[in-house]
Amino acid sequence: MPHPSFRLVAPLAVFAVVAGVPAAAKDKAPPPLPAQIQELYACRDIGDAAARLACFDREVGELKAADQAKEIVFTDKETAKKTRRGLFGFSFPKLGGIFGGDEDEIKEIETTIRSVSMDRSGKYMLVMEDDAVWVQIDTTRLPRQPKPGQKVKIKTATMGSYFATVDGGRTIRMKRDR
Repeated sequence: MPHPSFRLVAPLAVFAVVAGVPAAAKDKAPPPLPAQIQELYACRDIGDAAARLACFDREVGELKAADQAKEIVFTDKETAKKTRRGLFGFSFPKLGGIFGGDEDEIKEIETTIRSVSMDRSGKYMLVMEDDAVWVQIDTTRLPRQPKPGQKVKIKTATMGSYFATVDGGRTIRMKRDR
């Protein structure tokens, strides 16, 4: 039989570990800067103005060469946001903030239907204006068939699925096909 103090200490230890996990995840260090950027930033520390300028010229030349060779990619926040929106509905591993981090994670989009088709079981396939293809995965029947030009709001649901609402009507469960 366990010692009485063990019965008190064990639950507290488990609680401490579980409570610490979210804090540790939140304090995760950002990914390291690419070597080319670190070397460019290091130029700032050179005291002699001529040597500092020569360092900046050399490192900017290296960045340009890496960019032209497609070894490094530059993007801005707006481009990253558009990329995340275009990938909405696909499951990807966390890529260390490559698209700007999780603080701007997209939970919902609004788009327009370009075409509609229905399979033999009566489930919809919607092709959106951005070429995204969404297929219905539940058996909900809509009172009115979706039509090209209608607005669709798609938001994150559970277990990799999404809820789609066509023109504010009834919600159906969908998944991104391509």
